[in-house]
Amino acid sequence: MDRNPVPMFFIFLEQYYQPQSFKNHEPAPQFRSKKISDILAKSSPKPGVPEDLQKLLNQHFGTKRSVIELEELKLPDSCFLLANDLTHSFSSYLKEICPKWAKLRKNHKEKKSLLVLIICSSALRCLELIKSMTAFKGDCKVMKLFAKHIKIKEQMHMLENGVVHLGVGTPGRIKALVEQDGLSLNSLKYLILDWNWRDQKLRRMIDIPEVQYDHLFKK
Repeated sequence: MDRNPVPMFFIFLEQYYQPQSFKNHEPAPQFRSKKISDILAKSSPKPGVPEDLQKLLNQHFGTKRSVIELEELKLPDSCFLLANDLTHSFSSYLKEICPKWAKLRKNHKEKKSLLVLIICSSALRCLELIKSMTAFKGDCKVMKLFAKHIKIKEQMHMLENGVVHLGVGTPGRIKALVEQDGLSLNSLKYLILDWNWRDQKLRRMIDIPEVQYDHLFKK
């Protein structure tokens, strides 16, 4: 993603989906080949830590950047806020990590930009989180940044012609908007990764083959 001259915080969202098959998973029969869902079902969710994101950065840029450039990509721990420990609702968690949200929202005037960007693995998950943040967002403008039923030109038009405070979207569409100059990250204050949510196949966002690292990190 673009280099950001403004201080920005990275946040791992620890609300995760646990279908019944995850809670009471029976061992696979010996005669059946193991599926990826069998393996993931036995892995307990772990809180995201700064080292997780740094590892992804190194994996993606390791063969493309020099040692000095890789060193510049290292993110200090001060860039990260505590993950949700599941004692909060999503709205109350956002209120805790963004205590000056009302002031930030009032002062934000830049078009084509956001204050908070939440990255999820699917459009349905995006909609779920948007509904769960009603108590936090107040009268701010929230925008859906995913491909399902929404053309990218429509999103670019809305970003260019209005002030948007908070965006919730998927990696592929967010990357496309940034690359086509439809979305600027210069005003971004908080980047929230929906780290531990699992889909029906028990996959986290980083476990899904279709969500390539190229979508999470702009070249």
